[in-house]
Amino acid sequence: MKIGLDGSRAFIKQRTGIEEYSYNVIKNLTNNLQDDEVILYIRKNQRVDFLLPKNWKVKVIELPRFWTQIGLSWEMLFHPVDVLFVPAHTVPLIHPSKTIVTVHGLEYEIMPQAYSKWEYMYMRFSIRNSCRWATTVISVSRNTKQDLISLYNVPDDKIQVIYEGYDDKIKNQTLPTGPLRQVEDEASRQVSNIKNKFAELKPYLLFIGRLEERKNIAGIIETFEILKDKYKIPHKLLLAGKRGYGYEDIEEKMNLSKFKEEICELGFVPDEDKADLLANADVFMFPTFYEGFGIPILEAQSIGIPVVTSNVSSMPEVAGDSAVLVDPSEPSYIAERTYALISDSDFRNDIIGKGYKNVQRFSWEDCAKKIADLMKEKD
Repeated sequence: MKIGLDGSRAFIKQRTGIEEYSYNVIKNLTNNLQDDEVILYIRKNQRVDFLLPKNWKVKVIELPRFWTQIGLSWEMLFHPVDVLFVPAHTVPLIHPSKTIVTVHGLEYEIMPQAYSKWEYMYMRFSIRNSCRWATTVISVSRNTKQDLISLYNVPDDKIQVIYEGYDDKIKNQTLPTGPLRQVEDEASRQVSNIKNKFAELKPYLLFIGRLEERKNIAGIIETFEILKDKYKIPHKLLLAGKRGYGYEDIEEKMNLSKFKEEICELGFVPDEDKADLLANADVFMFPTFYEGFGIPILEAQSIGIPVVTSNVSSMPEVAGDSAVLVDPSEPSYIAERTYALISDSDFRNDIIGKGYKNVQRFSWEDCAKKIADLMKEKD
């Protein structure tokens, strides 16, 4: 069997959610597709930074624009494969009869105001058609599956729910030796191979993700202001991530805040610093308006950082009772529950313990194995 893998999003230097999914799935597929002929398609100036099995080949498609619809389509026409896997929701116009695509969420349909008009139209066009053209649609959560059925009329039996994983490197760098970390003991946070680059900023609350309207950054800032005013916490607020659509309004809110000197925008944080950034946080703030999955929840939980996240979309499915679930539109309540995590060590430790257990449900290895099984499944 000849298998094609779209690696165009996997080897971007500054990876965020979908890129991290593409990278980790393809990396773990190397363990599941060792006996098959695999063609990995990448863009010009990208490089694969892990070892590939001897029967894998890398094909560089050099088109700078229309990479998928022209470049990958051309490959499918003149050098066809038996099955094509697209991990980032855009199936080429020309594709094999067996094509598998992952759809990460329909947030743009739920919150169209949080996207530019061009981005909204492009995603709607590409994802709707990808769902039509693919033989199997992988949904990263049951919530996204229901969205696909209700919004795009995708047949139930065409959709396979396969959960994402989380970055094991973060867990391996920071997990203590004991079954639970006693969070009131600050010494337990000093793991020998953590650089503590961000320790001087402590104490702080942390958000990691794109700084855009959908991520509820304005609500996080408002929550922080309530925590400073009402609860007198000594913490800073750290916002880590690329700037996204609607950033101008977020910047204005930061500049107008009377606590603006204690709000730190860090920009994109590379993988080698993410573990340190998470390990030194007191609470991970992720009360976003809508998520297809929510990998950052698991990354924080894997190293014992309590999480505050939303009670909407896929987040209750991913976190369950292992995180503090809140209405993302109610900053006062978010502040109250966040303060409970800061001030009540028993409550905090209970949430951390549940978080450790929760992440055991998810792994990139398991995700990749299920995808490989779909590829090899006989029609």
